[in-house]
Amino acid sequence: MNEAERKQLIKTSWQLHALVEEGYLNNPAIKGEQEWLEKQRILLADMAIHLLQTAITPGDIELDKLKNNLHSILTIADQFLPDAELKSATDKLYD
Repeated sequence: MNEAERKQLIKTSWQLHALVEEGYLNNPAIKGEQEWLEKQRILLADMAIHLLQTAITPGDIELDKLKNNLHSILTIADQFLPDAELKSATDKLYD
């Protein structure tokens, strides 16, 4: 993938991000409510877009950003896969 293609993907990802973020901000659910997990799904999608941006940006991958992206994704996904202990795996990211 060349640099121009990467830049175009990033540009497109910001458009997606705006739509996803709007959906998240428009969801009034709070933890414990029935719609909470739906709101968390939207947040997970938002974090996945950030991971895409980190991975596809031209040049060397920024490892701190990668760690932060993965930490967020694992923390949110832990709510959907509690037996996988994903949240506890985040500790190893910063060793």
